[in-house]
Amino acid sequence: MTFRSSSIPPGVLTVGAVTFTVFAWASAFVSIRSAGAAYSPGALALGRLLAASLVLVVLLLISRQGLPPREAWRGILVSGVVWFCGYTIVLNWGERLVDAGTASLLVNTGPILMALLAARLLGEALPPRLLVGMAVSFAGAVVVGLSMSSGGGSTSVLGVVLCLLAAVAYASGVIAQKPALSYGTPLQVTTFACLTGTVACLPFAGRLIAELPEAPVSATLNMVYLGVVPTALAFTTWTYALARMPAGKLGATTYAVPAIVVLLSWVLLGEVPAWLTLLGGALCLAGVAVSRYAPRASRTPVEDSPLGAGRT
Repeated sequence: MTFRSSSIPPGVLTVGAVTFTVFAWASAFVSIRSAGAAYSPGALALGRLLAASLVLVVLLLISRQGLPPREAWRGILVSGVVWFCGYTIVLNWGERLVDAGTASLLVNTGPILMALLAARLLGEALPPRLLVGMAVSFAGAVVVGLSMSSGGGSTSVLGVVLCLLAAVAYASGVIAQKPALSYGTPLQVTTFACLTGTVACLPFAGRLIAELPEAPVSATLNMVYLGVVPTALAFTTWTYALARMPAGKLGATTYAVPAIVVLLSWVLLGEVPAWLTLLGGALCLAGVAVSRYAPRASRTPVEDSPLGAGRT
């Protein structure tokens, strides 16, 4: 069954795209931990991007969208190298050295950097409610990180640095991608950025070929899942939303990721979270709600009067 694009309000589509992206990216943390036990960071990144590129190219051909305009290529190339390639490799590496809670906390400094870069480079506003929401969500991310890393293990300094680099790559990639969406479609921008990242990861082809026969099927399936859902589909829905929202405001929605990671671990892995973890997750979601809140415009006396009813 097919639906006309006009049958669904654009606002509903945007919210749906953001929601799918956040849940898909949250699930990626679990899959990276699983696949990362069998694949090295570079090989896992290449395998993930190869799977994503295949899906995206098929979608591009089905939709009959050709090459993006020349003006979009600068943002596509930068985001492809920095975000699709650099972020993926560095995060894969970082998650081998620090626990999931610490990694989630550190990567979630990305939306703050994103909002600041968007204000500086793209001229986006920083409304007070966005800043307050980001502060609340970041506090929640800190609580989640502390509660999930309280098992007594030592934190790798290199792992911390890698996760912070991943956050910088994430924020920089989004800011580079935003102008490209003024010229190309979300699917065009995502597809060719992913292809760019795949080419940049080709030096790891030898490692992937060597590790693939030795890896368990579950790890390979997780790698394919990472390519199809959190990358091919979720990056497309992300660019769809990014084309319709300020980068800083959209970035703040990803603060919900740590809370969803906790929920997924609870449901899928049977890991019952501590009350401190639940509190942190609630703060993450509350901060997103504050940053997304847009007060309704005050009604005028004419609109409130019987004579004003029904006017457009």
